[in-house]
Amino acid sequence: MKKYILLFAILFSVHSYAQKDKTIFELKPSQGMCITGKGLGQDAAINPYKDGNSIAVIKNLGKNKFSIRVQYRGEVFQTRDLEAGKATMIPLRQGSELYLDSELTGKARVEFKDGAK
Repeated sequence: MKKYILLFAILFSVHSYAQKDKTIFELKPSQGMCITGKGLGQDAAINPYKDGNSIAVIKNLGKNKFSIRVQYRGEVFQTRDLEAGKATMIPLRQGSELYLDSELTGKARVEFKDGAK
């Protein structure tokens, strides 16, 4: 019995670790969602590499396209449309804000990677 409890605990912790830096978002029509960059309590996802450069890996899990917007010091730095079923990597420098903008319903997965590697 102890072996099963230990096995369950290990499986649960591995699953939790695997999901740690991935977040799935439901986008509503005509919505702009701040994903990261505003700060504690205002970000939809936590970028574990916010103290340096990072890479956001974004996958469109929905049926409609949406836009990715990156702002730096209040100015739009980059915009990109992401078609349904596609994925992209967006480099983020320290202090950038990442937004997902959608005219139709959508679903996105966002994860972060260290930009220094």
